[in-house]
Amino acid sequence: MVETALPVAVSEPDRQRNPARGYAYLVVAAALFALNGTVSKVILASGMTAMRLTELRCAGAAVGLGLVLLVVAPSRLRVSRSELPLLAAYGVAGVALTQCFYFVAIARMPVSIALLLEYTAVLMVALWARFVAHQPVRNRVWAALALSLTGLALVAEVWTGGGLDGFGVAAALGAAVALAVYYLLGEHSANHRDPLSTTFWAFVFATLLWSVVQPWWDFPVEATTGSASLLGNLDDRTLPVWVLMTSMVVLGTIVPFVLVLSGLHHLPATRVGMVGMLEPVLAGVIAWVWLAEALGALQLIGAVVVLAGIVLAQTARADAPPA
Repeated sequence: MVETALPVAVSEPDRQRNPARGYAYLVVAAALFALNGTVSKVILASGMTAMRLTELRCAGAAVGLGLVLLVVAPSRLRVSRSELPLLAAYGVAGVALTQCFYFVAIARMPVSIALLLEYTAVLMVALWARFVAHQPVRNRVWAALALSLTGLALVAEVWTGGGLDGFGVAAALGAAVALAVYYLLGEHSANHRDPLSTTFWAFVFATLLWSVVQPWWDFPVEATTGSASLLGNLDDRTLPVWVLMTSMVVLGTIVPFVLVLSGLHHLPATRVGMVGMLEPVLAGVIAWVWLAEALGALQLIGAVVVLAGIVLAQTARADAPPA
């Protein structure tokens, strides 16, 4: 997951910007996030629960990003008492719940469809800005809404009575709501903190939540010691579960987050958001090649229509498009 988006970075002088490098960072990040969806699905199929996997990912990301901050900017680790409530809400609602709902969704439905549903968070933010915050929103938001609903109807094949798992769809939409909260809270935190330290503290509070809900002394260590089938077209091959989990934390979380942050130094936030739309596309391709998760022709058309709606929604807000 954007799997997750980030707050807008502080702009740098134009002479320090390198758009080509920024795009390269973002494409690699999108590919790693997309690959992580399939890796996570393999881990879930091995017997690990979505909540435990979320707990592990949050804790690993908090440790990894904390180490990065210690090396590059230890002063950013400081946090004032007044910032704690916002950071806690950001971590609990925006990080812990988004990832948990996403893991539940991909365990029950194709990765690409789960991501499409989750990315409708961008549309939710635009509608929130229009009807709740009363911010300027361009009329294209209505076209975005129409495209998204039409595309989702095609993806879900509603004329067949619904071929998707109902609980999986509910989880993916729950992830979308949580991600929308993440975007909105991120805009507020961006006024006070840099993106890297904000993301670090978000993962810290997400880890604290899961540590209370499901204490670490009850963690199913035995589930990490065996091997897991890679499923789909690689069903006859296995990897140790701990290797897959390490990949999820390092290559699927820490590295792409840092790459997105690096991309924000070279490109405007709106372009970063647009490139982020590669994630569901690449996730679908990877899941097709690896897991044999094939979508029908109408579902593929629907996916394209949904992405078009999300792109329109991404640019609908006149004052502060989400990153």
